[in-house]
Amino acid sequence: MGFFKQRKPRGFQHDWIYVDERKERLQKMEDKAKRELGLLPPEETTPADRIRGTFVENTKHLKRRKEKKPVGFAVLLILLAAMLFILHYLVTGDFSF
Repeated sequence: MGFFKQRKPRGFQHDWIYVDERKERLQKMEDKAKRELGLLPPEETTPADRIRGTFVENTKHLKRRKEKKPVGFAVLLILLAAMLFILHYLVTGDFSF
């Protein structure tokens, strides 16, 4: 009977012992504020940051897809109202205005 009701193994959870996350967040916030004030040199970028987005910029179809604006919520709402209006008159059969 135990064959069909196999228990899932307990998930692995690693708790850091010697790390103070609050202290790290505060240090990052201080560094960011100092960079904004000009007290620290600007943060160096990694090669991955410099490469990010170059593929999309160099392909025509992805660039066009990125530049397209999504249809707004108001347009969808107007289309839905129009379809409900048409459906109402088709179902009721009342075509006199």
